[in-house]
Amino acid sequence: MDTPHILVVDDEKEICDLIEIYLSQEGYIVHKRYDATNILNDIRDYDIELVILDVMMPEIDGMQALELIRSKYNIPVIFLSAKTSEDDKVEGLMKGADDYIGKPFNAKELVARVKSQLRRFTVLNKPLEENNGVINANDLIIDTNKKQVTINGQLVRLTRIEYNILVLLASNPEKVYSTEDIFETIWHEKPTNANNTIMVHIRKLREKVERQPRTPRHIKTVWGIGYKFTI
Repeated sequence: MDTPHILVVDDEKEICDLIEIYLSQEGYIVHKRYDATNILNDIRDYDIELVILDVMMPEIDGMQALELIRSKYNIPVIFLSAKTSEDDKVEGLMKGADDYIGKPFNAKELVARVKSQLRRFTVLNKPLEENNGVINANDLIIDTNKKQVTINGQLVRLTRIEYNILVLLASNPEKVYSTEDIFETIWHEKPTNANNTIMVHIRKLREKVERQPRTPRHIKTVWGIGYKFTI
C-alpha cells in the first residue's frame, strides 16, 4: 500500500512542525502549509489523502478552505482549532468536516484520529452489496457501485460520512439503529459523544435527500432509540 500523504495547514509554524514529527514517526508523509491559498493545488499535486486544517487563518480561513475542498474532493478533513465550544464543533461538522479537535491537543489522540479517518477512507468505505448495488426508494436512488445518490435523476452531493450513514440505514429498511450502533458501524470505534455527532450528520443528510427535512419521508427518528429508513 502506498504511504499516505497528509496535508497540514496552520498559520502557526510550531504546530505544523509538531504534527509533522508525530505523523512522520507513524510513517506518513506530511506536507506543511501556513495558509490555505493553494490548498486545492496541493491536494492535487501531492495526492493528499487527509487534511488537518486550522479554523482561524488569515486570507482564507478554515471554513472557507473546507468549502473549497468539498467542491472537488471527498477526502477526510480534520479541523484543529482553539475554538472549542459545542457550537463551533457543530458548525465544523455541518460544513462537512470529518472530525474536530480542540487546541491544545493531545498528540497521541491526534494520531489515533488520523489513523481512524484514513482507515475508514481507504478500507472501510466500500460499497455495500445490496439489491445488486442499487437501493430504490421511490424517487431516491442509491447506487452503491457508483457511490452515487440521485433524486429524480439529479445527483446529490453527500459527504463520505453522510453517504455511509444513508447506505447503512437504507440497506435495512425499517430496522431501527441506535446512535451508538450507527457510530460504531461508521466510525468502527466506541461511541464518543455519539448522540450529538450523529444528530448533526442526520440533520445535514435530511437537508440533502428529503423534500421536507422537518417532516422526513425516508430518514425517520424513533424517539428515545435512534433512526430508521422507510421506503
